Amino acid sequence: MKPTLYCYFKAGTDHPAQLARLRALQEEMAAAGWPGQLLRRCDDADTWMEVYPEISDRAAFLEVWQAARLRHGLDMDCHREWFQPL
Repeated sequence: MKPTLYCYFKAGTDHPAQLARLRALQEEMAAAGWPGQLLRRCDDADTWMEVYPEISDRAAFLEVWQAARLRHGLDMDCHREWFQPL
């Protein structure tokens, strides 16, 4: 079963700029075959999450994703967690 990456983080103070960078990142990842979703915590507008489902090759995904995050200026601390279906 293919796992899903959940990456959550504090968005920072400039939400519009951060959102633009994240959307550009997700466009790049989708073009590489890994479409994602961007979520915001319901009770904390500053906590955001990227979700990438059904990753068959975690190492390959992480290499591309981490490089893309740096290119898009998204080098902030984030908490990554992998989950898979039971």
